Amino acid sequence: MSLTYPESIGVGLLQGVTELFPVSSLGHSILIPALIGGRTKSDLDMTAAQSPYLTVLVGLHLATALALVVFFRRDWVRVVRGLFTSIRERRIQTVEQRLAWLLVVGTIPVGIAGLVAEKALRNALGKPVPAAIFLALNGFVLLGADRLRRGGSGRRRAGATVRHEAGVDPDLASDRRLVKMGFGQGAWIGAAQILALLPGISRSGVTMSTGILRGLNHEDAARFSFLLATPVILAASALKLPEIAKPENAGIRGPLIAGSIAAFVAGYISVKFLTKYFENRSLTPFAIYCLLAGVGSAVYLSITG
Repeated sequence: MSLTYPESIGVGLLQGVTELFPVSSLGHSILIPALIGGRTKSDLDMTAAQSPYLTVLVGLHLATALALVVFFRRDWVRVVRGLFTSIRERRIQTVEQRLAWLLVVGTIPVGIAGLVAEKALRNALGKPVPAAIFLALNGFVLLGADRLRRGGSGRRRAGATVRHEAGVDPDLASDRRLVKMGFGQGAWIGAAQILALLPGISRSGVTMSTGILRGLNHEDAARFSFLLATPVILAASALKLPEIAKPENAGIRGPLIAGSIAAFVAGYISVKFLTKYFENRSLTPFAIYCLLAGVGSAVYLSITG
């Protein structure tokens, strides 16, 4: 089985966008080839024997994670500094230190779950119809987060708008709001990423939804979601990258490099757009899209077989 340059670049663009938009990159990576059909369907089938597609997706995930690292580079400098100073001083006191440990605590649950269950879930559910059903369920999750937060109704209840103070770094202000969470809340939000092991459920979508339901506004929930996703994607990619070095995968390295560049560019543009979007907008448009795309894909694929 092979992978062409156009296929790899197309999947790279798709990955870079859908990994960060709350619409499930894995779900789209399964559904789009199935809907296109033909050679694309056979080349981009992660459940097929000896398929290079899953290996390519791992590389594309790494490129998207690197885009997050570059975009949030100042934040990661503060986080790493906070972690090391906390360990050295044996305290968790500053904003940097608390944010660092919030990310550590939030990453542990999905790390354990991924090692235990990721392969089994992918093999059992990594097919188009289940992915379409879970994509529709993802829409319900996003819609519920915007509607069911305690203490009010609609956009006000979901805390959609943040007023930025003049002369105050918005990122630092967001960090101060985030660290008001307890570590238990951080763990709950991080653990929500476990649901993203199901193809069609969005990692950013479930973490943002959980954050909103735990009292965060949209902007802070999105920021915390993107920060949480980075170490998880990097770790998962690092575990599977040796697959790319195997002799049988030599033919996909060129397309993989091209696709990775596309994923990096698409990921960087996406996170830049979304961090501005969630300053004053909600998850509802993405929820409607997931519902329509999920239900429509499930019906179409069930009819066409």
